[in-house]
Amino acid sequence: MSTSLKPGAKLQVSAEALEQKGTMTAHTREFDLVLFGATGFTGALVAEELLARGGTVRWALAGRDRAKLEGVKARLTALSKTAGDLQILVADSHDAVALDALAKRTRVVCTTVGPYHQHGLELVRACAENGTHYCDITGETPFMRRTIDAHHRTAQSTGARIVHACGFDSIPSDLGCLILDEAMRLRSGAPCDEATLYVTKMRGGASGGTLASMLGLLDAAKREPELRKVLLDPYALNPDGERAGPDGPDAFGLSLEKEGFVGPFVMAGVNTRVVRRTNALLGYRYGRDFRYREVSRYRRSVMGALRCGGTSLGLGALLGAAAIPALRGVLARALPKPGEGPSKEQRERGQFRIALVGTNRVNGVPNRVTARVEGNRDPGYGFTAIMLSEAALCLACDTLTSEGGVLTPASAMGMTLVHRLRGAGMVLAAD
Repeated sequence: MSTSLKPGAKLQVSAEALEQKGTMTAHTREFDLVLFGATGFTGALVAEELLARGGTVRWALAGRDRAKLEGVKARLTALSKTAGDLQILVADSHDAVALDALAKRTRVVCTTVGPYHQHGLELVRACAENGTHYCDITGETPFMRRTIDAHHRTAQSTGARIVHACGFDSIPSDLGCLILDEAMRLRSGAPCDEATLYVTKMRGGASGGTLASMLGLLDAAKREPELRKVLLDPYALNPDGERAGPDGPDAFGLSLEKEGFVGPFVMAGVNTRVVRRTNALLGYRYGRDFRYREVSRYRRSVMGALRCGGTSLGLGALLGAAAIPALRGVLARALPKPGEGPSKEQRERGQFRIALVGTNRVNGVPNRVTARVEGNRDPGYGFTAIMLSEAALCLACDTLTSEGGVLTPASAMGMTLVHRLRGAGMVLAAD
């Protein structure tokens, strides 16, 4: 795979221009990276990954409870004595003064504090205003839309790269489309006309924090009609004036296609919007008429049809129960509580397999390319911790050509992040 892929012209910026915008250099901040939310379930996993992968990076633990942070530090120190030098920063997610002070001390803030629509807006503001790069693992489309509207221009002016969705939402989709596009350009000299992401295998557990985010978002959508519009808009994250295109609603029903039985993929409502924003930010590298969808795929067999139908019904039942007050309490008692999640053994038994298929027609000749995105750990926690830690290290350590703004993993870090994740054991390959 070539490494020649460059972002679109409007994302190119020189080092001199970044300095003029006030972006930090390696020597102007006390820390390279601060992990905010290190006491949460996912935050603790990210802390372990940073300890293993960070090398000489200057990083610190942050959150609102010093005693709990000291506990995290003690556990990390038991893994490696180097963790004994970690500093602890105390800040509440709603304390604007404390968050400004935190953002000014570091080049990058990596945060796992959700639900983001409740607890994330002040931190994005602080990073955007202070020229501090930022990454998270949100899958909350309305939250991303709010940060785009409120802080994209500020981040452009300061050079801060604000990068959402740096976990299983939505790195496999976003970087998968990037390598699929490069493969099609090598094959045909043109981008894909359309692409489909097929989830062929996914095994992993859920955490209470993720489920709390989902339930909170459903509650907010019931109260605020504008949020419902954002959730249903296939181009919800595109730049203003460019929120239209050929794609319609996400697939929800069961169908039989050439590739097998296909049904809904629970994360499609987030991932597809991120991919479409990437396309727009990269100057429509994939084309203005690019069509993209995400589905789960099952074998062309009776068992495949039953599994596909069962998954579709189960997803519908979960969303229905979450929306009905009488069933909400039953659901809450049955699901993991915030701070809980799959065990280490469960995370290591998890895995995911994703296939992407892209097609186009050039001078009447049809072309088809495929790509694979795979991981051998639980996707939502084992590999999400790897993805977020590598994204944070990429923002902190690597030379990137993207300028500031509310970006996506592919538009901010592109093939640089692809290479990092390959080195961390993730498969990102065009076949």
